[in-house]
Amino acid sequence: MTTEVRAERSDHVFPTLVPEHVARLAAYGERRHITTGEILLDPGATALHCWVVVRGTIEILRETRDSETLIHRHGPGQFTGEANLLAGRRSLVRVRVVEDGEVIAIERAQLLRLLQTDAEIGDIVMRAFILRRAELIGRGYGDAVLLGSAHCAGTLRVKEFLTRNGHPFQSIDLDNDAGVQELLDTFGIKPGDIPVLICRCEIVLRNPTNEAIADCLGFNEAVDLDQMRDLVIIGAGPSGLAAAVYAASEGLDALVIETTAPGGQAGSSSRIENYLGFPNGISGQELAARAWNQAQKFGAGIVVAKNVTRLLCDRRPYSVEVDGGQRIGARAIILASGARYRKPALPRLTEFEGAGVYYGATFMEGQLCKNEEVAVVGGGNSAGQAAVFLSTIAKHVHVFVRGIGLADSMSRYLIRRIEGNERITLRTETELIALDGKQHLESLSWRHSPTGETTQAPIRHLFVMTGADPSTDWLEGCVLTDERGFIRTGSDLTHDDLDGAGWPLARAPHTLETSLPGIFAVGDVRSGSMKRVASAVGEGAAAVALVHKTLRE
Repeated sequence: MTTEVRAERSDHVFPTLVPEHVARLAAYGERRHITTGEILLDPGATALHCWVVVRGTIEILRETRDSETLIHRHGPGQFTGEANLLAGRRSLVRVRVVEDGEVIAIERAQLLRLLQTDAEIGDIVMRAFILRRAELIGRGYGDAVLLGSAHCAGTLRVKEFLTRNGHPFQSIDLDNDAGVQELLDTFGIKPGDIPVLICRCEIVLRNPTNEAIADCLGFNEAVDLDQMRDLVIIGAGPSGLAAAVYAASEGLDALVIETTAPGGQAGSSSRIENYLGFPNGISGQELAARAWNQAQKFGAGIVVAKNVTRLLCDRRPYSVEVDGGQRIGARAIILASGARYRKPALPRLTEFEGAGVYYGATFMEGQLCKNEEVAVVGGGNSAGQAAVFLSTIAKHVHVFVRGIGLADSMSRYLIRRIEGNERITLRTETELIALDGKQHLESLSWRHSPTGETTQAPIRHLFVMTGADPSTDWLEGCVLTDERGFIRTGSDLTHDDLDGAGWPLARAPHTLETSLPGIFAVGDVRSGSMKRVASAVGEGAAAVALVHKTLRE
C-alpha cells in the first residue's frame, strides 16, 4: 500500500508526529522496548493497542495463505492502527518489529480518551485511521473472500452487508473467473453452498446469515451485552446515529443495536443533495460511515447483525431482548428502528429480490445494470435520487408512478432533473403488473391506467422505492401507535391515551417521549415525522437532551 498511496495523500494516511506530539502521547500509554522479529499483533487477534514508534521500525503486513505483503513501515513518530481499533474488532494485519527500538503502547480505552481530549492529535489519528480503512477497502485487503454470482440474491446480500459495514473483502465472481473451480474443490464447495465466505483464510461459511458473518469476523466482540446501560438505542439510521453521537459525547453510557448496517434507508441512497452542509451532495453510505466513526470516537457501544425481538416494559429499568434470548438493561431507550421497505403486490417479486429486484440504488447495484435499461417504481425523493443516479450508469431509466405527476411527493430539484434528462422516461398513471424470468428477472409488464394499454419490455433490473412500513411489530403493544403502526409521541398522546396506558407521572410526556416514561421514538418510526435525513438527525439529538431530563427524575 505504501507505494500505491498517492504522494499528496500519503502524509495523511501515514503521518509523522512531531516530538511534541509524541511527548504528549506518552501520557496516555507506557513505554516499552521492542526487539527485531517480535510480533506485536497477528491477523485475527483483537486489536487492543496503538503502537507509537519512538525508536526503531515496525512493519505492517497483509497475510495470505502462503505469503505476506508489505503495506507500510512505520518509523519514529509514526503510529499503527486503523478504524477497527476504534471498534475493538480483530486485526486485519500483522504488526512486526524489524529494528530494535522503543514504542509507546496505548490501550484502546486510553486511545478513545485521547481522541476526545486532545483535538489536535485526535484529528491526525482519526483522519489516518479512516483513510487507512478506505485504502484497505479499495485494495481488498481484508480477512474475508466472497465467492458468489452476480445473479445470486444471497451474494448481493453478503456484499451489501460487508460494504455497508465498511469491512474490506475480496470478491470472486464464479461466473467470470475461469480458474475458480480449483478453489471450490479445495474447500469442498458445491453449487448449492453459494454464496460462500472464506473468513480469516480458515473458516468456510456456506450461504451465511449476516449474524454468522458478524460473529466470524468479530464485529461485536468488544461490546459487553451484560452491562446495564444509561441508554439503549434501537437502530442505526440517521436518527439513531445522531443520538449515539450526542449521548456518548455527553457522557452517557450508550449502546446502539442495529439489525444490518449503519444508515437505515438513508444508507442506501446514492446521493443526498438537500442535507445541510453538503452542497455537492453525499451518499447515504458515506454519511452513515462518518457518523458511525464519530459515535465510536466518543465511546458509544455498537453491535450489528442483532435483531431486537422484544421490549420488556413492565418495570424500570427497562430491558430489550435480542436474538438468542439475551436481555440488555437500560435506564432509557430511544426507538429508532425505522421502517421496512413496502413491497407492491406483484407476483414473483420476492423470487427476484437480489436477482433483478432491488430496494436500494447504490454504486454496488448500479454496477449490475451498467448500460442496460432499468425501471424505478415510486414517486418520492428516494425514487427520484435513484433515477437520477442510475441515469449516469444505465442505458435508460423508466420511472413508474400511479399518480398524474411527481409534484406532491418529490422535491422540486429532483423533478427538474428528471424532466430535463433524456435518459429518463417518466411513465405516469402507470403500474407494473407482471415480472418474468427464470433465475433472474428478464422482463417487465405494465399497464397505463387511462387507456388500459399493456406493454412488455426486456428490462432486467427493477428498483422498488414505494415507501415503507414501521418496524414496530416487536414492541408487542408496549407503546401506543397510530393506525398505521407508527409510534405516537408527545402532544399526539391525549389525556385519555395516557390514562389508558397507565402513564405514572404528573407531568405530560416530553416532545419525543412515548406513552412510557423514559422511552423515546425518533426518525421514520415516529408518527408524524418529516421523513427527511436532517429532521431525523435533529430528532436523535433532541431526544438525548430529553433523556438527560428523565434520568434526573
